[in-house]
Amino acid sequence: MVAGHNNRLDNWLCSWLLVVTIMTMTIMATKALAEEVPAPKPAFYETTKEGWFWYHDPLPKMPEESNPPEKSTITREAGPKVFETKNPSMDKYTISDIWNLHPDEFQGLLNGVQKKAVQSPTEKNILEYLTMQDVARRKALAYANATKFVTQKYSDKFNISQVYPTTAPGVSAKVQEQQKEITSTILAARENHALLFFVGQGCGFCDKQAAILAYFVEKYGWQIKPIDIGQHTTLAARFNVTTTPTLVLIKNGTEQSMPVSIGVVAQSELERKLYQAIRYLGGETNIETFQTYDYQKGGALDPGAILENEDQPWRER
Repeated sequence: MVAGHNNRLDNWLCSWLLVVTIMTMTIMATKALAEEVPAPKPAFYETTKEGWFWYHDPLPKMPEESNPPEKSTITREAGPKVFETKNPSMDKYTISDIWNLHPDEFQGLLNGVQKKAVQSPTEKNILEYLTMQDVARRKALAYANATKFVTQKYSDKFNISQVYPTTAPGVSAKVQEQQKEITSTILAARENHALLFFVGQGCGFCDKQAAILAYFVEKYGWQIKPIDIGQHTTLAARFNVTTTPTLVLIKNGTEQSMPVSIGVVAQSELERKLYQAIRYLGGETNIETFQTYDYQKGGALDPGAILENEDQPWRER
């Protein structure tokens, strides 16, 4: 009886151990799968409002083991030192020494003297600071005078009064010269250029612009074609027009075009913008000389003129 009982007990223990082992393996496998398999995505109806460009905050990064930062091997060239020291003493300086300090060193000394005077406003400290300020003022005046001398001596290079005058007669002459160029350019371009006038139904601004364009056509004889963007959506899309009124310059026989204005513009502004657009499409200007007039070419207001020669004005003449 005892032997039979022991056999049954052994069988029961074996069965129990087998069940426990299977359960343990199942739990471990489930855990491993949960770690490897990504979480299921939300159902479609839960994300219908997100669209293609919905932004999700990135998941927080797990902290990594911190490693001691390596010492940088990058070397940098040190410039003049700004030696701003606490409570600097000016007893070792003469006015000549201060006058000839490097600007960085001068600034450092000035800052230090100022802070010392603020911290301890004694007669000596304030006198030192006011002296430093006086030297700085005189140094700036000397630089301004020297600059005025150089610009007058080399006025052919640095004086722009001949192309951008400031006196009343000069300004009047400049305006006349510019208007002369604008008028002749627009008149010459009317044979092979035209304006597309994009309008919209019920656009009151378009009516105002149309009245201005009537004077423009009377003066220059240009072709202007009104285009309703509601009826000619393809043409509006081609020229990227979404707002009315819009004026676009086109060049006949080519695919070249350029926006001239958006919204209501006065005739003077329309003429100037059209002049610039015509010259740009004709290759007479680029983005760097877009506002440069013909009479300004080669002068101080022509950005690239300085590159047309290898002149070195700092050398003795």
